[in-house]
Amino acid sequence: MRTLDHMIAGSAAGAPASRFSDIFDPNTGKVQARLGLGTAADLERAVAAAAKAQPAWAATNPQRRARVMFNFKQLIEKNMQELAELLSSEHGKVVADAKGDIQRGLEVVEFACGIPHVLKGEYTQGAGPGIDVYSMRQPLGIVSGITPFNFPAMIPMWMFGVAIAVGNAFILKPSERDPSVPNRLAELMLEAGAPEGILQVVHGDKEMVDAILDHPAISAVSFVGSSDIAHYVYQRGVAAGKRVQAMGGAKNHGIVMPDADLDQVVADLSGAAFGSAGERCMALPVVVPIGDKTAVALREKLIPAIEALRVGVSTDPDAHYGPVVTAAHKAKIENYIQMGVDEGAELVVDGRGFALQGHEDGFFVGPTLFDKVTTGMRTYQEEIFGPVLQMVRAPDFETALRLPSEHQYGNGVAIFTRNGHAAREFAARVNVGMVGINVPIPVPVAYHTFGGWKRSAFGDTNQHGMEGVKFFTKVKTVTQRWPDGGVSGDSSFVIPTMG
Repeated sequence: MRTLDHMIAGSAAGAPASRFSDIFDPNTGKVQARLGLGTAADLERAVAAAAKAQPAWAATNPQRRARVMFNFKQLIEKNMQELAELLSSEHGKVVADAKGDIQRGLEVVEFACGIPHVLKGEYTQGAGPGIDVYSMRQPLGIVSGITPFNFPAMIPMWMFGVAIAVGNAFILKPSERDPSVPNRLAELMLEAGAPEGILQVVHGDKEMVDAILDHPAISAVSFVGSSDIAHYVYQRGVAAGKRVQAMGGAKNHGIVMPDADLDQVVADLSGAAFGSAGERCMALPVVVPIGDKTAVALREKLIPAIEALRVGVSTDPDAHYGPVVTAAHKAKIENYIQMGVDEGAELVVDGRGFALQGHEDGFFVGPTLFDKVTTGMRTYQEEIFGPVLQMVRAPDFETALRLPSEHQYGNGVAIFTRNGHAAREFAARVNVGMVGINVPIPVPVAYHTFGGWKRSAFGDTNQHGMEGVKFFTKVKTVTQRWPDGGVSGDSSFVIPTMG
């Protein structure tokens, strides 16, 4: 059986692991490989390699670092099919969706190719008599990312694409559930021309996470995962003196105004709620039709659309989505479905007990629809992270606006309407970090920035775009004066001013 190891200093060879984690094929339910779980000693090797490589990398001019990113981009494109199939085999998302995962990460790499431009500082000539002031952005040194199972290519590239381009060395700790693509990305970064030690991958569980958070040589940690763990990572990392950005869970709402194009809404909801088996922090698991007339009409259109969804193996080109990532996650989703029934929601379409012929042991969950869900239900308050769509009926616009605004999560939200004033009002007032107007999954493009509010994010800086550049750099401001020989050298004991 295949065994995966760390990628440290350009090599997968390392000290033999004493603990292992199984890597499953979600389509069959069988173990396909095992992963060696690392220790603080493994992290120490990675930090030593990073410390050796980073100063010279930081001293490399931005154009040359950008050329490495261009090379990396081309290698990703060249190996897209291989990467997508590898990702799909461990995660379970269909190959087309896996390519989307890679492409959205690649877009941040494309942004990072322009790093010479975004690193330009500010300059003021003549700020005072003979005095000029300028600023520069410099890398932090060694930084790290801890990433989730649901986007094993995109989220790592969101982090290390910018971090490496600005001159840092990056240590990635990916999910234990689908670690092969992160290893392959590190190999391709070496092939692109990055020095050994600039992008490394360490594998592990909480022991490795804590080692990263506590290590004094690691200056910053970027995290994506559940909110409880995000909060833990934020608190422990900050206590250790690090910069931390920790993105958590979500419960994104889709508000449907009475004037919305319901056919388009149904098409959008089908993909946003059930694509990738709902295992997205920007999925749309809650739909809020305004008024019973809208709710009834939407429900009538949703039911046949949901029943027509094709659940298949991840290699099936006709499947809309594949299995979820593990048996434990399948059980968790089905427990939430039963909880919804027990809480009194109306189960309209039941996805439990779904079995695919020839793959009866795979981790499949059929599409599920609840109606008449209320805000007091745990299934509404908590993130299910599966192919489950909940309908919460709202009598009016103000009620619909309050639902996402008052929810504990504030990652994304969407409104479907033909009314420009309503959309503008909603976007301005809703208490959520990312808003879509007739866009069901409002993930910003790479040169903007990604981040939620409330328990969806801990820390002051968002991911990628200029926010990513700011997170992975520190600003140095220089005030300079060049005496001409005639300037008095008398001491001054008052604070200098530029007037």
